[in-house]
Amino acid sequence: MVTMEPIVVGEHVLVGVEVKLPKTTLLTINTSKGYIMCGALDVGLLNEKLGDRKIVAARAVGVRTLEQLLHAPMESVTTEAEAMGITVGMTGVEALLKMI
Repeated sequence: MVTMEPIVVGEHVLVGVEVKLPKTTLLTINTSKGYIMCGALDVGLLNEKLGDRKIVAARAVGVRTLEQLLHAPMESVTTEAEAMGITVGMTGVEALLKMI
């Protein structure tokens, strides 16, 4: 099952997506410039194989809900996210605010 829901961050309404799969759930919260995602995100692939796309993304591990994703520290970030001031250790909310 796939669900989408509005996620309020500051004064902004973002899109949260939850994909229920067998034995796991994929989570992402998107802005117009980038996104944060659960541990399924392969930051290395985005940086190395898809670097020319300049993808702004950050990853948190060990999260099971969109709410947890908002408050979890980012475990890794893409090169483009780093260029926007997004760093490892920032919460999801902090990272998303820099992506707006």
